[in-house]
Amino acid sequence: MECLGMSRVVIEDGKVVEVSEPKVKHCPLFKKYRGIEELNTDTVRENIEYRISSFGMCTEDRVTEMDDVISFGVSEILSHALRQKTIDAAVIAADGCGTAVITDPRILQGMGGRISGICETEPIPRVVEAIGRENMLDPDTAEMDMVAGVGKAFSMKHRTVAVTTPSVSDAMAIRDMYGDNAVIVGVHTSGMSDADAVRAFDTFDIITACASRALRDEAARRPDVMVAGTKIPIYGVTDKGKALVSSKLEQLGLEPWDGTTPQTPPEPLI
Repeated sequence: MECLGMSRVVIEDGKVVEVSEPKVKHCPLFKKYRGIEELNTDTVRENIEYRISSFGMCTEDRVTEMDDVISFGVSEILSHALRQKTIDAAVIAADGCGTAVITDPRILQGMGGRISGICETEPIPRVVEAIGRENMLDPDTAEMDMVAGVGKAFSMKHRTVAVTTPSVSDAMAIRDMYGDNAVIVGVHTSGMSDADAVRAFDTFDIITACASRALRDEAARRPDVMVAGTKIPIYGVTDKGKALVSSKLEQLGLEPWDGTTPQTPPEPLI
């Protein structure tokens, strides 16, 4: 997976076997929730080992159902939308299942709320059982393909389908194929190019800023974008995206960013 400041982490048989130096050295969310002052190979390894021990990430002990992890994030927005029935299903990629179509809010939160950018995984029997083979893109390989996952969700007769992806090209393909019936959420966006940032705001419904300089610069050029949060902003871009973000904010008794409260971004932005 790619996680904690774009560090490459490999887990085999429940053990961390590879950790690369992260490109981002400080994340305000990890400081707030885990007390991590500096992201480096040691703190990344410790955090991943904590996830393995606490909820069995990438192991047969994987916990698949959870309540909200933080008050406001992408998985929390989409879990809330499932409960409100403003979306019918969410297509995500997670450890042990690859691309899957999720309709249960607690499973969506459990599988998506405490992981980072999964690059490759394999089936974990406990996860397959919890999610259901019929809801996975490929239960035998745990393949990851978000475009095909959205196709599967619509083939299952879902009408409004949310999908999370870091890929602008995938998002553009999904939009071309399914139009406004797809709610497309940009995640794991650190390191995005300036050109992709423009395309992202032209395509996604919701975008999380992560440590992206390009997205923050592009958001500042788009006055109609809703901004939520001061540490890792989440942008409501389209009317549908704004409605989902607003609904979750309202549930929490929060307001969108007022444009004056100081923001505390990751360091450095990339």
